[in-house]
Amino acid sequence: MKTKYLPTTIALSLVAFGIILRLVPHPANFAPITAIALFGGSILPRRIAIVVPVGAMIISDAIIGFYNIMPVIWICYLLIALASSHWLRPARLLRGALLTISSSMFFFVVTNFAVWLWGGLYQHTWNGLINCYTLALPFFRNTAASDALYTAGFFAVYKLATYKLVSRQNLAKTKPA
Repeated sequence: MKTKYLPTTIALSLVAFGIILRLVPHPANFAPITAIALFGGSILPRRIAIVVPVGAMIISDAIIGFYNIMPVIWICYLLIALASSHWLRPARLLRGALLTISSSMFFFVVTNFAVWLWGGLYQHTWNGLINCYTLALPFFRNTAASDALYTAGFFAVYKLATYKLVSRQNLAKTKPA
């Protein structure tokens, strides 16, 4: 394998690991998909970055099971990946932190509105909407925590792995034959 493809290979390996994490048992809403969208949008080529989080959801939803607001969720991840591909190139800590928090809030607002609108669990009144958001707050805590943890983890592992790769390449260049 050519070394110029190794950073992308490392990134895609981390994304694959994230998909596996969504499939293993985990607390409600403690999943790495937003992190995949943020990380992929920042590191992967744009075409791949946009497809990866939606592809991860489609694959894992096919295993876990489909539900009525899936298109809304998939669009949220697509938009998060797009935002990341514009604002996190190159990746910067403060921008990454702000975009992670914003993505968690965006996902919470949009998906819970969809649950209220199409889910059938809440009355279609102002009080029903407020009740929907109120009852979803414990899930938001898990969403925000997992988004922060997984996003930081993906970027840290990627940075460490690519640093090691570059160090090895530089060492190999300086060794006499």
